[in-house]
Amino acid sequence: MPGEAILVVDDNETNVKLVRFLLVKRGYDVRVAANANEALAVLENFVPHLILMDLQLPGMDGLELTRRIKAEPRTRAVPIVAVTAYAMKGDEEKARQAGCDGYITKPIDTHALPSKVAEYLSRSGSEA
Repeated sequence: MPGEAILVVDDNETNVKLVRFLLVKRGYDVRVAANANEALAVLENFVPHLILMDLQLPGMDGLELTRRIKAEPRTRAVPIVAVTAYAMKGDEEKARQAGCDGYITKPIDTHALPSKVAEYLSRSGSEA
């Protein structure tokens, strides 16, 4: 639903620009963090409706960041979707075990991403 807040956690500037463009164009409120520390700082004062999480981040990786976000009562219910170049057998399972609610592979499919985001948002809304 347009207007819903999304946090994009990704250190690749090109990916961030693309995802932000695709989602802002559809009316979403998009915030960005380039690493785990930035994401945790953003989450101190802001609880998004959805987090798009790169798994390969500098320093703390996206799996550990997901575990930390899911361990906090304030952010536990926020759906986290892994957006990653990891596409090996077992990688999706690792992401789900860490707490990710979904998994999207890179490169970003510009036609499918907005509808997948809408799908994850509607799922989380129906579970609330």
